[in-house]
Amino acid sequence: MDRIDVSMLEILQEDGRISVSDLSKKLNLSRPSVSERMIRLQEKGIIDQFSAVVPPAAVGRDTLLMIQVSELKDTIQHFEKMIAEDTRVLECHRVTGEVSYFIKAAVEGMESLRELVDTLISYGNINTSIVLKSPVERRKILPEHREEE
Repeated sequence: MDRIDVSMLEILQEDGRISVSDLSKKLNLSRPSVSERMIRLQEKGIIDQFSAVVPPAAVGRDTLLMIQVSELKDTIQHFEKMIAEDTRVLECHRVTGEVSYFIKAAVEGMESLRELVDTLISYGNINTSIVLKSPVERRKILPEHREEE
């Protein structure tokens, strides 16, 4: 990736709905060149998808949670299938160390939180934290070392 690709990634992460015409103006490139670069970045898997960002609170899910699951009491396959089907779960990461999984979930309040904990408790030891504030959220992802031209 060159500096133009990196700039394109930065702009697209700020505004995924930007038109090719506006993007070409910002990058000082022709529209066909911008389109070609976007296709190449998608083919390489650098751009995975374009999607809308919906804050959970905007749809009534105003309680954001971080959940640690340790000492799993069920098979990994069964647990991961259950987690994948639970729409309250936003992210789930299997990790190394004493904790087996980190789960990010969004619920509609304390009753929904209790129901989620009740569901998870049969799978292992659960440690739930309510997110008070997110000082870093959806950071742009760019290469750590930018190629110089």
